[in-house]
Amino acid sequence: MVEEVRAWVRMPSGKRLDLLNPTPFDWDDADLALGLARTYRWGGHSAWPLPLSVAQHSIAVMLLRRAVAPATTPLQELRELLHDAEEGLLGFDAVSVIKPFLGEGFRALTRRLEQVVFLRYGLPAWTEREHKLHKQADRLAAASEAVHVTGWTRDEVRRTLKIRAHVLEQDPLAAYYGCTPWEPWAPGLAAERFLAELERLKREAGHAAD
Repeated sequence: MVEEVRAWVRMPSGKRLDLLNPTPFDWDDADLALGLARTYRWGGHSAWPLPLSVAQHSIAVMLLRRAVAPATTPLQELRELLHDAEEGLLGFDAVSVIKPFLGEGFRALTRRLEQVVFLRYGLPAWTEREHKLHKQADRLAAASEAVHVTGWTRDEVRRTLKIRAHVLEQDPLAAYYGCTPWEPWAPGLAAERFLAELERLKREAGHAAD
């Protein structure tokens, strides 16, 4: 008798997320917010006392996308906020240098999670123009995080990380929240702020209550 392999993980809400066969009903919004707040960018490395969460990064990208092209709809902003949502469900943000070694199985897993996120939140597929604007905002955030959060030099950002985006001096989150510029938030605060933005955008986009 072959023992069944467990492929699901337990969410804080008690729901079960089947990583190999996920559905849009396997988590609630608070699960996602907490997962993103406890998943760290840059391999968890930071020049600050705390690492930078994917939740904090996601809000920054949403704000930068708004600045790049101000006429965004709530649904477009929701898609920006959720652009890395699968990382919060998985609890893992792979640094770019190891992604080529993770193989097709890992890529397929993350694609499935991304697809169910888009389905759950009614997100439209990226158009070529919208994805270009998204990547512009995402790279702006990445270049700025590299310098202000993890301690790379501007020259290293260009030459080693191969990020050509401009390094921002002003943290978009500081103006939005009145927080210390570039300081990573504690997980509880990151989850709270992410969840508030998620709920706001769902309301504005006309989502039915969960």
